[in-house]
Amino acid sequence: MEEARRGVTPLIKKIAEKEKVSEEFVRNGIASGRICVPCNPRHDPEPAAIGEGMSIKVNVNLGTSRDIVDLDSELRKMDIAIKYGADAVMDLSTGGDIDAIRARLLKECPVMMGSVPIYQTGLTAARKDAVVEMTEDDIFNGIEKHAKDGMDFMTVHCGITKETVGWLKSGNRLMDVVSRGGSFLTAWILHNEEENPLYKNFDYLLELAKKYEFTLSLGDGFRPGCINDATDRAQISELMTLGHLVERARAAGVQSMVEGPGHVPLDQVATNMKVEKSLCQGAPFYVLGPLVTDIAPGYDHIVGAIGGAVAAQNGADFLCYLTPAEHLSLPDEDDVREGVIASKIAAHVGDLCRGKGKERDDAMARARKKLDWDAMFDVCIDPEKAKRYRARGCTEKQDGCSMCGDVCAVKIVNKYLIKDIENDHNEC
Repeated sequence: MEEARRGVTPLIKKIAEKEKVSEEFVRNGIASGRICVPCNPRHDPEPAAIGEGMSIKVNVNLGTSRDIVDLDSELRKMDIAIKYGADAVMDLSTGGDIDAIRARLLKECPVMMGSVPIYQTGLTAARKDAVVEMTEDDIFNGIEKHAKDGMDFMTVHCGITKETVGWLKSGNRLMDVVSRGGSFLTAWILHNEEENPLYKNFDYLLELAKKYEFTLSLGDGFRPGCINDATDRAQISELMTLGHLVERARAAGVQSMVEGPGHVPLDQVATNMKVEKSLCQGAPFYVLGPLVTDIAPGYDHIVGAIGGAVAAQNGADFLCYLTPAEHLSLPDEDDVREGVIASKIAAHVGDLCRGKGKERDDAMARARKKLDWDAMFDVCIDPEKAKRYRARGCTEKQDGCSMCGDVCAVKIVNKYLIKDIENDHNEC
């Protein structure tokens, strides 16, 4: 942020060229905090910009669990995610040698990477005694460790306070707290009867972020875990707190973005996006889904893509993918592929609403008119799947597909429209 406030840098030039906007637009966005570029110099990933006027980015969550610890599998998942266009990866590992897993993923990851340091801190405390016994030093030491390792952005649940925890007691939530980090800090506050260390010592967190140059991803610890709980007092009170913290981060020259829901009925998605942008002064908005119904386990990547497209249309800047395994199990490699493709579709739909990316759709339309299958495959999101479907029931020599055959609408109109045009030319 401080470099952008002084003028245009090589990084700003690179982003402007990539996003097809002016250098001054990018510079102003970063300087004001409406655009962030997570980039810890210890990792130094390919730069990507999140926020106002930028293309919508997609994050993929990876990581081991208590029951499944397979680093090679996580590396393959990362390769799959990047192959299909993931702009960022988060390591959420909770099983095995977490430090070694994080170091290896960072080493192999060419795009920006994030983490949630309190996961590891809380698990370490739980193994010794209980999550609620972690100390303030434990929390900040965990953040500093991830920063030293090279994390480009970190989720920190600073908006949960003693006051906002009270809304859980007086509200009508069905699911209470579904954020893992949010549950750690909610339990810690209730058990210790103390203020959230991340909120109380926010200035120290800003010092760490500035020293190590990582971006704060201000976590939504009270995000709704079912559509009944959406847009309630707990969620909005946390969001109001995060708006104040965004101001403090900007004053300190620290990049920040704000995380959002969660489970939200479709008719409330646009409102949630606009409220966040208003309360948080246009900060980049990072959303999980949102999921627009609760009844589709096994298909939550589709549910999330529906919500993500509407969210992106109305102001979301960064979509966190969901996989078919959401709420059920650790995703496998096929789940990751399905999840990232669904979110990339949602992001592209959102980009179209913002006047970006139409040239790709136009290229597909021109290829379809010509029945140019190779050109179609070149421009589509998943060429391999498209080729498999194309090959079912027809030969490579056929210009149509096995659904329409000789009565292909495009083929018929092309034939007679071209003939009619030729006749008109001959008459002239």
